[in-house]
Amino acid sequence: MVAHLSDFGISKLLGEDQGDLYTKTLATFGYITPEYGLEGLVSTKCDVYSYEIMLFETFTRRKPNEFEGDLSLKQWVSYSLPDAVMEVVDANLLTSTGDHLKKELDVVASIMKNALDC
Repeated sequence: MVAHLSDFGISKLLGEDQGDLYTKTLATFGYITPEYGLEGLVSTKCDVYSYEIMLFETFTRRKPNEFEGDLSLKQWVSYSLPDAVMEVVDANLLTSTGDHLKKELDVVASIMKNALDC
């Protein structure tokens, strides 16, 4: 798995007294906030969104641009919580069975829920 970290730190373009900024800087499709992609609006929220997508990608082993139509990686994960975490999590991450597997899934579900809050 390869992390895409080039989109983090985009808020460094902001000055100390700026809350947001418009720019034509390019970023990786799928890892940028929709408002940045459509309008060129940069804020600290862009970095938080990129972090969220990176967490989803890490735990699901799916890329944000593999989905067709209106479905996104974020929506796919959101629809799976809390009942179908097993359907979206990368099976290679789960090593336990029985009660331990349930605990692992609870931890992953908690991480995914926190990522959704990003």
